[in-house]
Amino acid sequence: MNNLIVISAPSGAGKSTLCRALQEKYPEILFSISSTTRLRREYEKNGYDYNFISEKGFKKKIQANKFIEFEEVHGYYYGTPKANIDDAIANNKYLLLEVDVKGALKIKKAYPEQAVTVFITLPNVSDLLERLRKRGTESEERIKKRMERIVMELDYKNKFDYCIINDDFNRALNELIKIIGIEN
Repeated sequence: MNNLIVISAPSGAGKSTLCRALQEKYPEILFSISSTTRLRREYEKNGYDYNFISEKGFKKKIQANKFIEFEEVHGYYYGTPKANIDDAIANNKYLLLEVDVKGALKIKKAYPEQAVTVFITLPNVSDLLERLRKRGTESEERIKKRMERIVMELDYKNKFDYCIINDDFNRALNELIKIIGIEN
């Protein structure tokens, strides 16, 4: 059973919005809350959007082998707790994981029978840039760094099981639902 739904996307592609809509429609899908060392954005809740922890605390978890994958992205650490995955598999539950491209491929390698990987993107890079600027949460310098990363992330999209172009939200959501095999 592909009960690990692993979603990756460049910044601004709409992965968080798609994931939330999927969970609204199917509340039985659990969400794997990643840990991060980055600062909490004003609209985010600790323990809901992420587990926000110090870099020292994060590194202790790395040493204790608590993450299935972790990555440094834009100067901050992000990691997926192993316990989330182990619990979902043991209880035969769907688990939605929103991770970076490298993390997604690590999860797929560790759980090839349980994981399905989905890459979300927009038709072109200029659309991603426009969305990042509209957010109003990033400085122009941070947006430049994100754009550099976007180029790298787009190189990974062919390594995913599926790729969804999120230029029409409802169509993209329905594609995601079909991929994971949940009936409408």
